Amino acid sequence: MKLIAKISRSLGAAFLTVALVIGGFMLWMSPASAATVEVKMGSDSGMLAFDPPSVTIQAGDTVKWVNNKMAPHNVVFEDSSASDKSHSNLSFSPGETYSSTFDTPGEYTYYCEPHRGAGMVGKIVVQ
Repeated sequence: MKLIAKISRSLGAAFLTVALVIGGFMLWMSPASAATVEVKMGSDSGMLAFDPPSVTIQAGDTVKWVNNKMAPHNVVFEDSSASDKSHSNLSFSPGETYSSTFDTPGEYTYYCEPHRGAGMVGKIVVQ
């Protein structure tokens, strides 16, 4: 009986050690949580602009556009490879939002269709 108890304790200790090593490795390897960056559609002063006009994010981060002032606004990407990120529907209500996650590094230029001629253009840099 003593032999069985001794073997059982040894196996239990070995199992616990392996579990701690694997658990620690998994925590160490877990990715950082993704961030969400907010861009206002229309500046606080009422200018027809994205605020901020340019943001730099990490791959996997999300950009959330918030309708702020001087509606209507939308978000349309110039590059056809990012067309799935566009939101061509117009936002009229203050506080209305649209979000998109960016997984591929690169530079993405976008504009507001009704106010592009007024210079309402923005850029996202994904690292």
